[in-house]
Amino acid sequence: MNIQINQQAFTLPEAATLAQALMAYGAKPPFAAAVNGAFVARGQHAQYGLHAGDRVDVVHPVAGG
Repeated sequence: MNIQINQQAFTLPEAATLAQALMAYGAKPPFAAAVNGAFVARGQHAQYGLHAGDRVDVVHPVAGG
């Protein structure tokens, strides 16, 4: 199936989870993830199933002041 992660196209196996997508993307903690604009808690990444056309956003915290 084809999805987008931070506006980059990725092809993953059918029934891939968010955790698998994040691994394919190479996301390094700490980060937050959202699917189609909805935040997904870190504890749910391994169970959260993706669908063709999903949009995943990975956001890293920025510190400063």
